[in-house]
Amino acid sequence: MSALPFRALRSKSVLPGFTISLGSSLFFIGLVILLPLSGLVMQVAELSLADYWAIISDPRVVASYKVTLSAALVASIFNLFFGLLMAWILTRYRFPGRLLLDGLMDLPFALPTAVAGLTLAALYATQGWFGQYLALWDIKVSYTWLGIVVAMIFTSVPFVVRTVQPVLEEFGPEYEEASATLGASPLQTFWRVIMPEIKPALLMGTALSFTRSLGEFGAVIFIAGNLPWQTEVTSLMIFIRLQEFDYAAAAAIASVVLLASLVLLFVINGIQQRYQHISGALK
Repeated sequence: MSALPFRALRSKSVLPGFTISLGSSLFFIGLVILLPLSGLVMQVAELSLADYWAIISDPRVVASYKVTLSAALVASIFNLFFGLLMAWILTRYRFPGRLLLDGLMDLPFALPTAVAGLTLAALYATQGWFGQYLALWDIKVSYTWLGIVVAMIFTSVPFVVRTVQPVLEEFGPEYEEASATLGASPLQTFWRVIMPEIKPALLMGTALSFTRSLGEFGAVIFIAGNLPWQTEVTSLMIFIRLQEFDYAAAAAIASVVLLASLVLLFVINGIQQRYQHISGALK
C-alpha cells in the first residue's frame, strides 16, 4: 500500500525517468544556487560576530540600506499599480500594436542593465529628451534618489506584469459580465470578483519586483550619481568592498540583502499558500 503512491508518481511522469529527472534537477540547483550561497556563507564565517556587526552597521552602509529600501519600496508600489494596469490592458483589449507593447514588457529582461542605466541617465538628464521638460518644473531625476527609483521601476516592472497576466487570461471576462448582470458596479466587480482571484499573483509579483530592486546594480549606478550618504545603494557598497579586495566585508553586506530577500519571499509564499488553501476550502 505504501509503495502505490510512489509507483503512481513514476507511472505518470512525463520526463524520461523519475530518478534521472530529480537527480539532474537537484544537481543544477546545487550548482547554480547552493554552491554560490555556500561560498558566501564561507566568506562570512571567517568573521567574528563583532566584526560582522561592525561591517553591516557601518554608518555609510546603513545609509545605503535606507536609500535602497526606500527606493525599492516606492518602485514596487508604483509597479503594483502600473503592472496591474498593463496586464489588464494586454489581456482585456485588442488594439493595433498590442503585440509590440506585449513584447516591450520583456525588454528589461533582455536589455543589459548597464545599457538601461546609461540610456535612462541620458534621457532624464537636464538636457535629455525627458529631463529638459522636467527641469522646467525644477524636477531632477538623473543623479538623484528619484533616478534610482526610475531605474528600479524599469528593471522590475515585468515581474508584476508577467505574474498577473496569466491569471487574468485564465479569469475570463464572463465573470465580469455576470457580476454586471447582477447589478454590481464596475468598482464592486473589481474589488469583490476580480481582486480576490488576482491578489496572490499581484502580491507575488510585487514581492519579486521589490527583491529584484534590492539587488539592482547596473541600471542604478549610472543614474544614481553615487554620492556618499545620499545616492549610494547597497549593491554599490558591495562592489566597493570587492574593489578593495575585502571579500569578507562584501559577503557580510551581501548576506544582509540575501536574508531580507529570502525572508520576504518566504513570508509571501506562506501568505499565498494560506490564501489558496482558504479559497479552496470555500470552493
